[in-house]
Amino acid sequence: MMSNGTNTSFGQIQQIDAGVLNVGYAETGPTDGPAVMLLHGWPYDIHSYVDVAPRLSQAGYRVIVPYLRGYGTTRFLSSETLRNGQQSVVAVDIIALMDALKIEKAILGGFDWGARTADIIAALWPERCKALVSVSGYLIGSQQAGKVPLPPKAELQWWYQYYFATERGRAGYETYRHDFAKLIWQIASPKWDFDDATFERSAAAFDNPDHVSIVIHNYRWRLGLAEGEPKYDELEKRLAEGPDITVPTITLEGDANGAPHLDASSYAKKFSGSYAHRIITGGVGHNLPQEAPQAFAQVIVDVDGY
Repeated sequence: MMSNGTNTSFGQIQQIDAGVLNVGYAETGPTDGPAVMLLHGWPYDIHSYVDVAPRLSQAGYRVIVPYLRGYGTTRFLSSETLRNGQQSVVAVDIIALMDALKIEKAILGGFDWGARTADIIAALWPERCKALVSVSGYLIGSQQAGKVPLPPKAELQWWYQYYFATERGRAGYETYRHDFAKLIWQIASPKWDFDDATFERSAAAFDNPDHVSIVIHNYRWRLGLAEGEPKYDELEKRLAEGPDITVPTITLEGDANGAPHLDASSYAKKFSGSYAHRIITGGVGHNLPQEAPQAFAQVIVDVDGY
């Protein structure tokens, strides 16, 4: 059995034009195996799955781990394209990537932004999603929902979202993105004793020239402080209705997640197909795939059997 931290690299990163992007992605496993798309969050990158992917490829899966827009080697094809971080557009990116790679249907797994993206694809394009693994459950939101105040303790957990709403916050993230990301890692995974090398491997992805613009737009859009693109209005309207997810799903939570998250009882009914929820124990925080890769990989295999 592999131990956590066995792998430090995916090797060669591949590039492909997909939609409005040239997407950087890692691929492991047999090209004719069942496809698994693994999606990272903020402020993380593809290395969240560096110990998950080999386990799945050894089990016969074709594993794709892309850099989301604004991360790593993913680039916009045009300088004219709005650096848009609204929720639906990231899902559109992944559908475009699947089309470019000629993947009709995939098992989708993710956490943080990646879980939200996987949830959206499962809800709006269920024919493209064989099954779903979503850390922290149902994360589809709307600008309207983002206007509803939370109790003070809950609002405190979102401090960075309000910081990003200001120009000082944008400048601060631009200047201190490395230290900012490390602080979020420490808060979100208080029991994860990651070393500097592990952090630096992921932090390199934040040097992407569009990173700050995408991150700031994402959080401002959530609060209704930034507009999305009109061509995605219809998708956002459907998402604002809180569509059920019908594909087979397993939701996960770490027992030491320091990031904002809801109890599974609040979203379980959103999953109307085969469904299970698992709590991963052992001091596991927000970056669940990297902190508990064996458990995450096993859940992908398990949901494939639903």
